[in-house]
Amino acid sequence: MNNSQEKTPLLTKLQELALKQDAPFYTPGHKKGKGISQSLKKLMGEKVFCADLPELPELDNLFAPEGVIKEAQTLAAAAFGAKQTWFLVNGSTSGIIASILATCGEGDKIILPRNVHQSTIFGLILAGAIPIFINPQYNSDFDLCYTLSPSQIAHALETHSHIKAVMVVSPTYHGICANLTEIAYLTNHFSIPLLIDEAHGGHFSFHPQLPISALQAGADIAIQSTHKTLGAMTQASMLHLQGNLVNPHRINQALQLVQSSSPNYLLLASLDGARQQMAIQGKKLLTNTLNLAITAKKYISQLNYLPLLELVKPLDTFADLDITRLTINVSKLGITGYEADEILHQQFGVTCELPSLKNLTFIISIGNKFQDIEKLIKSLQALKKYQKQSQDNNNFTLSSLPNSSLKITPREAFWAEKKVVSKDLAINHISGENICPYPPGIPLIMAGEIITKEALEYAQKVINSGGIITGVSDESLDTLTIN
Repeated sequence: MNNSQEKTPLLTKLQELALKQDAPFYTPGHKKGKGISQSLKKLMGEKVFCADLPELPELDNLFAPEGVIKEAQTLAAAAFGAKQTWFLVNGSTSGIIASILATCGEGDKIILPRNVHQSTIFGLILAGAIPIFINPQYNSDFDLCYTLSPSQIAHALETHSHIKAVMVVSPTYHGICANLTEIAYLTNHFSIPLLIDEAHGGHFSFHPQLPISALQAGADIAIQSTHKTLGAMTQASMLHLQGNLVNPHRINQALQLVQSSSPNYLLLASLDGARQQMAIQGKKLLTNTLNLAITAKKYISQLNYLPLLELVKPLDTFADLDITRLTINVSKLGITGYEADEILHQQFGVTCELPSLKNLTFIISIGNKFQDIEKLIKSLQALKKYQKQSQDNNNFTLSSLPNSSLKITPREAFWAEKKVVSKDLAINHISGENICPYPPGIPLIMAGEIITKEALEYAQKVINSGGIITGVSDESLDTLTIN
């Protein structure tokens, strides 16, 4: 690795200014921690606030970088294999929205899977783009969706004209990866930019035993949540660009629309530090992570009451699986994933990333230790004693969920006149809001789609099991907003 990757220009400059003695007549109001409350000081100490600085001349400007931010982003581009990289302080949400705004205008068509994150829907609303949704293959045993296949995208490209972009989610929340190499070949043949929601795949570039990264596969844009699987602070993400199909100036403009004009330098510096760590130590750190994941899978696979999601091959919509992502089906125990999550969290001090009706999904990353794996295995072994006789949860799935029935565009649905009606009266009407379990943030019904009885029953089951529905005006779902 290039010796320059040892440098941390932004992090180093922030540390220098944090230690500098000056009379601060600039924001934020706590003035390097001197004005923080005692409760904050007790929790976090005073030192971190010394580095909570604004856009001082030495710290560069995120939206017109010429100094340390530009240097840090250039180093990140080299480390991740991009032509250009942008640091994001508003999470991957801002990067996904910006990528749509940079490639699609009002009335333009974009191909994408139906199981997209709600941030993609927000991008469609802001851009006014027309989504061409493709329903991914559905696994009823685990009640989850795979990704899009090259053949599905090829068919959509041949069927629809004037497509301005293709977006694919890879990996999914469960670590399922698309055949991005073939998809990128297709989109390149049509000279259409390929945008990848790679929020959960920021680590792929740094170990040969992990799935191929979106950029290595030939994608034009990859958006990564550097905080999800690497060492950046929560909310800190990156947008990577390669090739010539997307104008970088359009990305610059779009990011100014969706990011704070007062970016947090603690987040920005954490991106600089996370990049350096992976560029210098990434393979070693991830080798340890992979060993932990292999150990966990070895022991969990011996628990016949907890099936593990495994790589299905050959399958066009399931090209690879991130083995650092464990998805465990708990339905044989007669309990929901929400119930299992509460038991593990409250009784054993083990907390998963994503509970759902049938599953628990765990992220193993560079921050985990062997003791974490031991604790996880012991807690899952003990989960057997919470088995219920009823197996009702085994059969509660929504076939081919989610299944798009879009009648008007998300933008039209957002701006349309709406009314609130009872749940029963809303069925078969166009939804005026996103009905979205969170996490994972994938709408069961999005604004502009037809509300179905089956989807509402599924949403109610999520609520009854302890899950949360977001995007709605009435979280009980007793009433719904329709167009």
